[in-house]
Amino acid sequence: MKLIIQIPCYNESETLPQTIDDLPKTVPGFDEIEYLVIDDGSTDRTAQIAKSLGVHHIVRMPRNRGLAAAFEKGLQTAVQLGADVIVNTDGDNQYPGGYITDLVRPILDGEADMVIGDRQVETVPHFSRIKVFLQKLGSRIVRWSSGTDVPDATSGFRAFSRDAALRLVIFSNYTYTLETIIQAGKLGLSVTSIPIETNPKLRESRLIRSIPVYLVRSSVTILRIFLMYEALRTFLTLGSLPFAAGWILVFRFLYFFAIGEGRGHIQSLILAAILILVGFLIFLLGLLGDLIARNRRLMEEMVFRVRKIESK
Repeated sequence: MKLIIQIPCYNESETLPQTIDDLPKTVPGFDEIEYLVIDDGSTDRTAQIAKSLGVHHIVRMPRNRGLAAAFEKGLQTAVQLGADVIVNTDGDNQYPGGYITDLVRPILDGEADMVIGDRQVETVPHFSRIKVFLQKLGSRIVRWSSGTDVPDATSGFRAFSRDAALRLVIFSNYTYTLETIIQAGKLGLSVTSIPIETNPKLRESRLIRSIPVYLVRSSVTILRIFLMYEALRTFLTLGSLPFAAGWILVFRFLYFFAIGEGRGHIQSLILAAILILVGFLIFLLGLLGDLIARNRRLMEEMVFRVRKIESK
């Protein structure tokens, strides 16, 4: 059994030595442990530092493409390198390496395909009240949209089985954390969590530089991924509102028409026709989205099979 610990990095030359030093050299259940650094177009000496620290594999991306792209590149590379289990951690030493043994245990026991480290955000000293609130709110939305029970959806401390890594396809260029949970839930992968603590903060977050921007981009990611899998349900719900309102106006007009006052309510009949038509068009969008979603699932299965063949 081979475990590969991947570390997406962007200008982490100062924190990478502590991160590498904290990683385990042996983990029960594995014969091999290798480290993989994905240098996402760093302008400092991240790659050179990684090499000097004895990192087994270093992938250098020619330009900065973002955390999501670096993460996905790491998964693909780890699979090609023969990993049976992949652990993702951050280059800023946020997550203690000692928890990796606990993180991979549910996968080794066949209980999960993905395991996420729950930071128990309310206990993290440097998290403000607003950040704790937003983290919990976001996690609740992700739980609802994915059908999973993940208490800390934005945690990047994760373990993946080989099959899970082969199945996940990242579309966002911002962050992978929310997208992979929703995608895993819709693909029927088993997702669980373990409680962890975090190391003292070494630097400010590069992902959440502005809370409003983070909220908007995260919301767009959640909505886009949810619609990819639940387009029919979403558009049927949205379309039912104007459709029902239109028929209410129709029955209202018929009532007045029956009592001889229909001429004064022609405008209501016109509005009813418009609302019913809008609702019907939204229903059609849902059907079209559902067809696209089904084709997407077929393509995901094809991508999984191709990746599996290529990784042998």
